[in-house]
Amino acid sequence: MAIKKVWIEEGCIADGICQDICPDVFGENDDGEAFVKDGADFSANEECIKESVEECPVEVIRIEES
Repeated sequence: MAIKKVWIEEGCIADGICQDICPDVFGENDDGEAFVKDGADFSANEECIKESVEECPVEVIRIEES
């Protein structure tokens, strides 16, 4: 199944793990909270997106697969 949507729910603790694991998909705003970059290629980064989901200590990264 391919990832068609990635988002981050409320509760990000700004630890930077997702940006370290998958910098082409996740960025950090001025408050230090993570966000999903516009235009990120989910297909090319599927493995690191799933790793980010697993490693997020507060479990706020969500994906939708098709």
